[in-house]
Amino acid sequence: MYEGLKHFHLLTVALSATLLCIRFGLMMANSPLTQNKFLKVFPHINDTCLLLSGIGLIYITGFIPFTPAAPWLTEKITCILAYFALALFALKLGKNRLLRIFAFLGALGWLVMAGKIAVTKMPILMG
Repeated sequence: MYEGLKHFHLLTVALSATLLCIRFGLMMANSPLTQNKFLKVFPHINDTCLLLSGIGLIYITGFIPFTPAAPWLTEKITCILAYFALALFALKLGKNRLLRIFAFLGALGWLVMAGKIAVTKMPILMG
């Protein structure tokens, strides 16, 4: 059960990053494909599956965020929230192209940090 859920979680992470890159590239190119129904709906479905699989992994492993027992998980969740916020800013809320580009790169940076924390199980931000 754990292995299957873990691999599903990793798949949704990869899909989330890929879809963000595709949507950002299309938006920067002013492509009409940004209005594609699939590209508007599927990322939200995928991100929901990502969050649910993460909650399932918390349940199965017994690691509880926001406790001294798993500070790395608290930091990972913080990174994911920053990723979602910056992705939203890059795709919808940014006022100009430069801010959108910085938000996009920041989102990818937070995602990489979350991945590093998940692999090493070592908190980085609050050590």
